Amino acid sequence: MVIFWTLTGLATALAALLVLTGARRASDAAPETPTEAGSHELAELDRLKARGLLTEDAWRAARAEAARRLLTAEPATPAPVAGSRDRLAVLAALVLTAGTALGLYAWIGDPGLPDQAYERRVDEWANNLDTLEAPQIAAVVARVVAERPDDHQALTMLGAARFEAGDPLGAASALRRAVNVRPDDAQSWARLGEALVRSQEGEVGTDAEAAFRQAIRLDPNQLGARYFLGEAALARADAAEARAMWLPLIAALPPSDPRRSDLEARLPAGPAA
Repeated sequence: MVIFWTLTGLATALAALLVLTGARRASDAAPETPTEAGSHELAELDRLKARGLLTEDAWRAARAEAARRLLTAEPATPAPVAGSRDRLAVLAALVLTAGTALGLYAWIGDPGLPDQAYERRVDEWANNLDTLEAPQIAAVVARVVAERPDDHQALTMLGAARFEAGDPLGAASALRRAVNVRPDDAQSWARLGEALVRSQEGEVGTDAEAAFRQAIRLDPNQLGARYFLGEAALARADAAEARAMWLPLIAALPPSDPRRSDLEARLPAGPAA
């Protein structure tokens, strides 16, 4: 809300500046009257004659024609010029307009009121959970988390829904809160690591690796965490660490599982006997 009022104030100030600048430019650029234009023309003819660019006869004829146009020209209506009082009046009107708008909003508006249309949609989604997609489920669970910010189950559900909705950063945020509520939950640590990997486009960064290691420390059977730790070990050419992470994972997969054959093909060879 602070950002909204700041932008509103800046927009009002900018509008006032543009109006006052336009008024100033209009007063500075008042059009030339016919009398002034004729006087300038006669002076220019005199300069041309003095420089020898006009003969005496040509000068007399041109000067007579210019004088004729000057005498027959209709007097121009003077253009209005904005004075200092006019600019102050414009500025006061802008300030009054902005103040009136803010006053009306404070009287009939409610800055803290949520988006009613969106809230009604969330109400409808909450009553039809079986037909929802991941972003809608995330919206429903986010409301539950707002009401119960220390509910570990709601936080993990929010993390999973955001992950499926393609929002890995939002998922990581929810799962960080989940592990703060229950730091002994190995699965939440593993899911946090996966969300961080997704947010970094598949790279197992420092934070993700730390989350996976905490998951393994709490539960060595977190196979997903073992997979990503093995990937990180391969990326830094640590064959021993890769084998330590992947051998238990390979053993846990059925022989017919294509993932097992892929891991075996990529597993670095162990030290010679």
